[in-house]
Amino acid sequence: MSTEPFRLERRAGQRFEVHLPILIRSENRTISGFSQDVSSRGVFLYTEAALVEGDGVELTFTMPSEITLGESMRVRCQGRVLRSHVSGAGQRNGVAVHLDSYEYLPAVEGESASGLAPVAPADSETDRPGAISH
Repeated sequence: MSTEPFRLERRAGQRFEVHLPILIRSENRTISGFSQDVSSRGVFLYTEAALVEGDGVELTFTMPSEITLGESMRVRCQGRVLRSHVSGAGQRNGVAVHLDSYEYLPAVEGESASGLAPVAPADSETDRPGAISH
């Protein structure tokens, strides 16, 4: 007999586990982070900045060809922070963002695929508190 509580899966869309560099804009500041997973409705990401529930954010990243089923495409998304798990000093914060809208951006010649510096993904054993559940 299992002692774990029953969890109902509420996600409406497929979630892709991809580690992408993300540029985050919130309240006149620009910070970097990286995704843990992405869906059509949300992103779970890690950043060193503290974002709080309800914060409006703009995320810019390159959607890989494995998701677009075509060419990799830069996107800019508008969203809001659903949950944020602030870690101890020197650690990354886990942030769940609900995406309200997104737009595809034109490719800029001579720019790297994402226009962002690469970052290291989270350790695979890292717990993902506040992961998006649609």
